[in-house]
Amino acid sequence: MDAPETRSSPGGGPAASPASETPSLEVAFSPERCSSPPQTLRSRRCPPFSCGLPFSVEPVLFLSMFSLALQAPLCTQYVWDRISADLGYNGTRGGGCSNHTGPPDPLQKEVETLTAHWSLYINLGGFAVGLFSVTLLGPWSDRVGRRPVLIFPSLGMALQAGVYLLVMYLRMPVAWFLLGHLLSGLTGDFSAVLAGCFAYVADTSDRRSRTFRVAVLEACLGVAGMLASIVGGQWRRAQGYINPFWLVLATNLATALYAYFFVPESVVPDKEARLFSAEHYKAVYRLYRCPGEQGRRSKLWLYAVSLFVVVTVHFGAKDLYVLYELSSPLCWGSALIGYGSAAEHLTYLSSLASLRALQVCLEDTWVAIIGLASNIAGLVVISLANTMALMFTGYGVRFLAMATTPVLRSKLSKLVDVSEQGALFASVACVESLCSLVSTGFFNSLYPATLHIMKGLPFLVGAWLLLIPAAIIG
Repeated sequence: MDAPETRSSPGGGPAASPASETPSLEVAFSPERCSSPPQTLRSRRCPPFSCGLPFSVEPVLFLSMFSLALQAPLCTQYVWDRISADLGYNGTRGGGCSNHTGPPDPLQKEVETLTAHWSLYINLGGFAVGLFSVTLLGPWSDRVGRRPVLIFPSLGMALQAGVYLLVMYLRMPVAWFLLGHLLSGLTGDFSAVLAGCFAYVADTSDRRSRTFRVAVLEACLGVAGMLASIVGGQWRRAQGYINPFWLVLATNLATALYAYFFVPESVVPDKEARLFSAEHYKAVYRLYRCPGEQGRRSKLWLYAVSLFVVVTVHFGAKDLYVLYELSSPLCWGSALIGYGSAAEHLTYLSSLASLRALQVCLEDTWVAIIGLASNIAGLVVISLANTMALMFTGYGVRFLAMATTPVLRSKLSKLVDVSEQGALFASVACVESLCSLVSTGFFNSLYPATLHIMKGLPFLVGAWLLLIPAAIIG
């Protein structure tokens, strides 16, 4: 067996080798079926302007998430407005609290249907292309380094924003939005940035601090989403769509420049590694197919299933919060909906602080269970909410809801070798993209179908589903 690998700590000094903490997983692989590519040594290589300074990938994920959260709702609203203009519909998108009792406007129904269809086509197109590119780029980053997987997707997302601006300036058909998303998907889209950032943290953290470092990244997602929601809505109302999309373009370019100039490399590049190679897909396959010590394969599958359920419920409930608040009996206006969105995003920060405090006296597994209990209790309260106080109580009870996913990511990371982190988080990013599609289809279909039974039933269903990962983790 080869000598154990060495890694450098975030400060640049040698860190404990993973092989010294846990038995090597190589001995459990069958050489015929599960041979791994040569492992590369870990080393922090300094790009321009970064040597001696504590730069990391948190700003990359923050900026990338900010651009995505700013772009996504504006894109949907622009598609609605363009289709409305094309069909001659000049109605308003109101909540469910009006006194109008006449038949629904057929033109509004057509606008809603076409907007939903185009949103689905755009998202499915990007997901289909990104599924292949992310699983290619993630394992490739294990060989050539993490920085290319942070830079290329950011440039692709900037190209997508450029296509969107061109569509808006020239008033081209909204079908061109699909081309923009396909171009972004070819470079990995946001999923590749997500995979690269989490793999980078796994490279540069030890086993004790990894869960908290992952939680910091997830807090960046929440804070960026909250700021983008506030900025995007107010800016669009004041100046329309074009200026916010210029910010999206600038933010993605700034992300690529930051990754190039400031993020130190955590992997020694293998100059012989090729991008277009079936070996990268085989690396992802080996993760979940090849057995390992102490039930490694079964644990990977179980934790992946747990992450899928938790993220699906999170996305599904998040999609319904605004609909739930707009309609009777809450009948919230835009101001209250904004406060509710802020309260929902603050869960990331409260979960981060609580996770740090709980780690002092509890194992990560118990933190994950407590986070699931907080999430379940909050969803139950929200399902019964018929007053403003009760709705915000539900948001408050969920203050630990986002503590589960960092633990699951950290446990997955600790199950694989240091040379497989890119392949692992590429597969995890694809799972999360699939979660977004599944949650939208399932919860958005369940909500109207159960209105006559119980308005908050989808939240109860989500709470019941969370018992699955609780049982697996427990």
